[in-house]
Amino acid sequence: MSTLISEEYRRMQEELHRNPNYGVASVQYAPIVAQVLEQVRPEELLDYGAGKGRLGETLRTLMPNAPRIRHYDPARPEWSATPEPAPFVACIDVLEHIEPELIDNVLDDLQRVTLGHGVFTVHTGPAVKLLSDGRNAHLIQQPPAWWLPKFLDRFDLVVFQRMPQGFWIVVQHAPDLAPAPDSGKAAGPLKRVLNSLTGS
Repeated sequence: MSTLISEEYRRMQEELHRNPNYGVASVQYAPIVAQVLEQVRPEELLDYGAGKGRLGETLRTLMPNAPRIRHYDPARPEWSATPEPAPFVACIDVLEHIEPELIDNVLDDLQRVTLGHGVFTVHTGPAVKLLSDGRNAHLIQQPPAWWLPKFLDRFDLVVFQRMPQGFWIVVQHAPDLAPAPDSGKAAGPLKRVLNSLTGS
């Protein structure tokens, strides 16, 4: 399996997670995830980069029949095992924190585990928090036009929604798409999404 996180950064994240206010942003996105879950009704959800597991806790309060929830987070020893694929994957407040040289590995792994639908969020600007080495906690600060080709290489895009601080998407497993290097190109009708952002 490709490297998803360096050991040094994993230790740094493990230390950050001891802060009760770190890794809890997924709560604000729980209503969006719940809305998509109500439409597709999977039996199981994988919370990829689960932090403190607050997304699952909040979904159980919002949904009378919430799906089974599994967690994956390399900075939480109890949730660090390689995750098995799931019919629904939520990746909330995660991708902007990934080491830039490993983002394609992580996106390939998201493709691997997403059997059906996924809801992913991306913050495109700086975080308030800094890492212990002085770097901004958002290691990747890139606009949607940088991110979307990476998603379109790996998934069918169902929904794209801008937010003041970034965007969220709903994706669907695309069986004919193999993990590929970032080509910067999107095939088919989804290319218009990129064109609207880049003006091309």
